[in-house]
Formats: sequence, structure tokens, C-alpha cells
Amino acid sequence: MPKAKAKQPSKKRAGKSSGISPAVLAERLVAGDRAMLGRAITLIESRNEQDRPRAQELLLRLLPHGGRSYRIGVTGVPGVGKSTFIDTFGVNLTGQGHRVAVLAVDPTSSRTGGSILGDKTRMEHLSRDPGAFIRPSPSAGTLGGVTRTTREVMLLCEAAGYDIILVETVGVGQSEIAVSEMVDFFLVLAIAGAGDELQGIKRGLLELADMIAVNKADGDNKERALRAASDYASALHIMSPRSPNWAPPVVTCSALKNRGLDLLWSKIEEFRDSLTASGEFDETRRRQRLRWMWAMVEDRLIGDLKHNVTVKTIIDALEEDVLEGRLTPAMAADRILGAFKKSY
Repeated sequence: MPKAKAKQPSKKRAGKSSGISPAVLAERLVAGDRAMLGRAITLIESRNEQDRPRAQELLLRLLPHGGRSYRIGVTGVPGVGKSTFIDTFGVNLTGQGHRVAVLAVDPTSSRTGGSILGDKTRMEHLSRDPGAFIRPSPSAGTLGGVTRTTREVMLLCEAAGYDIILVETVGVGQSEIAVSEMVDFFLVLAIAGAGDELQGIKRGLLELADMIAVNKADGDNKERALRAASDYASALHIMSPRSPNWAPPVVTCSALKNRGLDLLWSKIEEFRDSLTASGEFDETRRRQRLRWMWAMVEDRLIGDLKHNVTVKTIIDALEEDVLEGRLTPAMAADRILGAFKKSY
């Protein structure tokens, strides 16, 4: 019996939308075809070089339909209740007539390369809501827990008519700057009753926060949550705010009991109104587009370098020399870059 052909790794496959032209895909996506949104994201996330021109044509066609959502980043340490919060918060928003897209970035194992991708099961109510779209994506080791295509996926969701986009980050202590630079509002979830609260969250993260919400403020934990909120408010008071037009508030809430989320949302709306009136909101979006451009340049350069034929011929020997201490990392890096430059 002949052996069955081995399946190719998923990263080598073309997107599921390979039989659909970018023009048709864009038209159906804008018309609200939910299945087309999933296919479009698959195409954008593909690492197959053959898919790149089609993906970029699709994005170009959708640019006029982008930028119409309110982008909110949600982060916090593991165990703070991010998924429960987004589940309840998202259902509240769809109940008000909003269409909510959730980009839930799962941590990718640095050892196995696998990711959990279980956010749909943790958001049991929102996952069944016809006004919501949840897309779990592996972070693939990206700092800040953001996939390399998160910005582009946001554009697709906006074109599909989703006016609120929630980006749930890994929240494992990596650089959250990447998240704050691609959303309009950066919400930091905190928790009380876990020792010294201010030691449980990085100063740098506090400086990025547009608001801190102490979650799980219910039952016996309510008083501790209020004390923690007071501590965070004191800490923020001595820090320089990111915006001259906004002083980050601290609120308490219980996602499990759906308490305090209306106040939290009103603060988020107040933020948008304040920065829009000052012109800062639109200016921030403009700067984000430039950062997006340079982030893509870096991503493409690293990809081209790793796949360069000349570099491939020397990389194994250089890695071995670094491992055995025969060469410094800086010297090895110089040789890799030198070989890359000479190949052009």
C-alpha cells in the first residue's frame, strides 16, 4: 500500500480564501458576510509568501472602510479575570446595539510552539452572541502578546462593521507597549487580595494605563478591592499622565456579577469625547499608522534575513560558535548582517 502523503505545515498552506479574488472577498466582507471575515483573517495571517500580494490587495481595498471603530486594549496579570470581564462587558455592549469584535491573543509556548486558543470557550455568552465576533490567534512569541497582524485584523473587523474592538493581551509581564500603541484606550485590570497590589503590577504598565479597573470587587473581597483602588489612585497621582487631556481614573468592578461595568464604559466614552474635542484622538491615530509601517518593515526585514540563502549557509556554524563561546553574539550578528547585505 502506498504511503499517504504527509500534510504540509499549516504555515505553508495558502489561505482558505485562495479561490476567492480580493475584490470579491472585500465586497462580501463589507456586506456583512461573517464567513468571509474569518477567511480574510486567515489570508492575512498566512505566512505563505504567495498569499502576501493578495492579502495586501485586500487590505488596500478595505482601507476606506477602516478606522471607524473604538479600539480598546485589555490587559492584566494572569488570574485577574480578563476573559470573564470581556465576556460580560462585550454582552453589555452588544445589548446597547454595538457590534463587538474580540481579538483574543493566546500565549504561544516558546518550547513547543503550541497555543491554547481557548478564549471562545471561556467567553461562553459572547461566543453565542450574533452581535459579536471572537478571533483567538496565537501570539507566536511576539512581545506584548500581539500577533504580527493584529493591526491588519482590526482593519478587517472595522470594514465588516464592528464598531468596538477589544484586544485581549497575554498579560504575562512582557512589553505591553505594543498593545498601547495600536489601540485608542488601554485598560489595565487589577485584582485585590493578592498581597501588595502595587508590587503585582509594573510601574511601566501603570504609566500606559488610561484607566485601572480593580476586578472581582464582590463578596468578602469588596473592601479589599476598594482599598486596592485607593492605592492605585495614589500611585497614579504621582505619575505624569500620558495625555494632558486625561487623568486616568481608578474604578472597581465585578465582571462575574456584572457590577460597575456601566460606570467603566461611561469613563471610556468620556475619554473618547475629551480627546476628540482636543484633536488628540485623531492625531494619535495618525501616529499609529506610522508605527504600523515601521513595525511591518522590521517584520519583513527579519523574515527576509532568516530566509536568505547566503545567511542560511553560515547560520548553523555561527550559532555553534556562540554556544561554545568561540564568538561573541555581537560578532556573530555582524557576520550575519554582513552576509545579508552582500547578497543584495
